[in-house]
Amino acid sequence: MGEPKKKMPAPKVENTPADPSPLGQMLSHEELESLSALQLVDVIAGKLPPRHSSLMDLIYLRDRVAAIEEMNDQARQAIEKLDEIVEKLRSPAFRIGTFLMPVDDDKAHVCLGGTDYVCRVDPKIPLNSLQMGQRVLCNEAFAVVQGLGFDKNGPIVRIDELLSDGRLRIGQEAGLTSLVLLRSALLVKEKLKPGMEVRLDVNQRVALEVIGMGKRIERSLETVTELPWSSIGGQAEAVQSIRDTIELPFLHRDLFKRFQHTVPKGFLLHGPPGCGKTLLGKATAYNLRQQLKAETGVDHPEFFLHVKGPEILNMWVGESERQVRDLFIQCRERARDGALAFLFIDEAESILGTRRSGRYNSILSTLVPMFCTEMDGLEPLQNVVVILASNRADLIDPAILRPGRIDRKIRVKRPDQTGAQAIYEIYLKESLPLAEPRAQLARAVTEAHYAHIPENQFLEIVFRSGKKDFLYRGDMASGAIIAAIVERAKGYAIKRAIETKQETFLTREDLLLAMNREYEENDLFPPTDVTEDWLKLTDFDPENVIKLSPVRPVKKDTHTSGVI
Repeated sequence: MGEPKKKMPAPKVENTPADPSPLGQMLSHEELESLSALQLVDVIAGKLPPRHSSLMDLIYLRDRVAAIEEMNDQARQAIEKLDEIVEKLRSPAFRIGTFLMPVDDDKAHVCLGGTDYVCRVDPKIPLNSLQMGQRVLCNEAFAVVQGLGFDKNGPIVRIDELLSDGRLRIGQEAGLTSLVLLRSALLVKEKLKPGMEVRLDVNQRVALEVIGMGKRIERSLETVTELPWSSIGGQAEAVQSIRDTIELPFLHRDLFKRFQHTVPKGFLLHGPPGCGKTLLGKATAYNLRQQLKAETGVDHPEFFLHVKGPEILNMWVGESERQVRDLFIQCRERARDGALAFLFIDEAESILGTRRSGRYNSILSTLVPMFCTEMDGLEPLQNVVVILASNRADLIDPAILRPGRIDRKIRVKRPDQTGAQAIYEIYLKESLPLAEPRAQLARAVTEAHYAHIPENQFLEIVFRSGKKDFLYRGDMASGAIIAAIVERAKGYAIKRAIETKQETFLTREDLLLAMNREYEENDLFPPTDVTEDWLKLTDFDPENVIKLSPVRPVKKDTHTSGVI
């Protein structure tokens, strides 16, 4: 065997720079690095002769490289978008605050979540472009980066007082502490007054918008109906009492001051239903304005706040009391503005009833003291008149009716025969197609209405002594019943005109038939155990009455001619 061949040592490679390639001879290293793969292929193809055999291979390679680069570009764009989305999701949330005032050239006083901050302001945002009360966007470093508009949402509060420097004092319900607010840039020149409702920003630092007076305006009558005293019939005594109570203190203030006579704060209209208590209240407002205008030459607009007692009752604790307080606030505001303010509470016994212990009387136990407090807070009249109306004055709490609060109690009685004829003449207007002169027609139907004849017997009353008596239709008359009789008679005349297709007039027979039908339909009576309460709604004294029963019409049997 021969000797193995000796392994030759590997040639020594020196660290010398590579020989420059042909591309390196054409372009610098920096230029080559800046070219894409597709551009390099184009450069290489440009170096080959026009009909070189490798040109087709380079074209194929170029298409593949172009497809790969396009795919890479699309993938790169998708990754960049995904990175951008991820970055947005991972970045902290921006905060929205309320701009209060500038501090320095690049700092602002901002309220964020109820906490005050002095924040840097982005130099791109002119500080003078930010207005007090508007929203601003703050980044994670609590720097203001964008100005937003004014908020359109927020709590609504009522102004209690205007401070001398323009700030607003608002009251909180349920005994919470009152707050003092700033005006936003939108309300700097706005004329505000106590009682107005304003909307706050979410941080409750700035008043942004005037809402108005809320629902309380809905209870006021824009214009009081023209009701001269002559349009109210059958209530001459009540009208004179009202004029003495209300008009004299306004028209003769000097005499009242000279005699140091206390001006009544309010009065109570009480009596049977349908006799014109509400009508008298409205007429008081209209006639007082006319009297003052005629005597002094100054026209004081009236503000008639008509409230039905049950409207105030509310299931929420403190809400009924708030509404009572709000009624008096409105009257005081309008009185200060020079208006004649009338607070008319109908069905007053429903909210001012006698206080009793128990679950269902808890509202009355707080409403009555609230009303008394507000009545004591009113200075004598001062262009404010408080009127209560009730069918059952005996149910109203004595604390309300004591002298010094409701000083005058005026009874509105059922009309007598003379008064009923005047009411008939009011509703039988000259403009109606009447078959007879108005006065003659009214006198005829009134005499039939008040006649003490068996056909007009309405109620039989039995006294404790055994004596019996009757109430006739005239004893139960009211302005509402007379108005209903006339309206029903008009319906009969219209129906007759439709059936006969001839010119028709309102006749005496129409009125008499309407009166009979009206009393037949109202032949409804309570059970015996509430007879006394029912009689209190009439002008009849219920003392010693043990039985009350309707008088039924007598019918004759045509076969036996006997009385059934």
